[in-house]
Amino acid sequence: MLFRSMKIGDIVVRKSYDKDIIFKVIDIKEVRGKTYCILKGLSIRIIADSPRDDLEVVDYGYVEEKEKILNSRVNEAMKKAKGIQRKIGMREQINCRSNKNQKSQAVNNDMFFGRPGKILHIDGDEEYLETCLKVYKQLSLDAVGKAIAEKEQWTKVIDLVKEVKPDIVVLTGHDSVLKSTDDYLDLENYRNTKYYIEAVKALRDYNSSYDELVIFAGACQSCYECLLDAGANFASSPSRVLIHCLDPVFVCEKIAYTKIDEVVSITDVVEGTITGIKGIGGLQTRGKYREGYPKSNYI
Repeated sequence: MLFRSMKIGDIVVRKSYDKDIIFKVIDIKEVRGKTYCILKGLSIRIIADSPRDDLEVVDYGYVEEKEKILNSRVNEAMKKAKGIQRKIGMREQINCRSNKNQKSQAVNNDMFFGRPGKILHIDGDEEYLETCLKVYKQLSLDAVGKAIAEKEQWTKVIDLVKEVKPDIVVLTGHDSVLKSTDDYLDLENYRNTKYYIEAVKALRDYNSSYDELVIFAGACQSCYECLLDAGANFASSPSRVLIHCLDPVFVCEKIAYTKIDEVVSITDVVEGTITGIKGIGGLQTRGKYREGYPKSNYI
């Protein structure tokens, strides 16, 4: 009787997977007389399908309990990101201490300002995009978000880059690899990796410099090696694991707040994400933070 009442919007878990991920039902289909539900992870960038009789509806109390660990990791990532911003503020003050005149030094401290890199975030999932944009705002990052289906991103990304003029571009949404495959470099075994690759190639045809235009590409279980080969600076997923919807945000935050004359620490980027080394990796890349002097009196 439970199955008959299941509907789009229900929060569910898969019994055959030990209830490992919490999903929302986004569609219900009949296939050869059997009912299947199309599922989307609440926090994890995954789309899946499952027989209805393998699903169990859960309440928000269960969700809160299960999400506690994940939320603690999000909070930890936020603290790290905020810590980077505090270090930048301290560094700007240190830059002024070479001035021997303490009175002049105090004035100079107030006159420095900085601009982190601008971000264009293209996402195949509108709900995840809204979540990401909220966190960008919390991190004081200038981010423009566009919800575009994965298979269409490559056709629209160049026009958006010309319009927005970003320093960093994110190409993400959903992806997955066939459970039965043993060939992890065959793009036909992935749901959306080939579309991300086409978008990355289009961007590199437009701007081939890895330092002028920084690219993050991929989602859950994406073909990491192929995305890097196509021209991405950072990508998912080295171990073909599921990634958190906010992982691209924390990658961008580290790049955006690293000074333009410094190379971003790859290990710091990876450690600053929620999923970590199994889900995110990349190449040496210069930062996008520019210090300025003097600060305007009219802003």
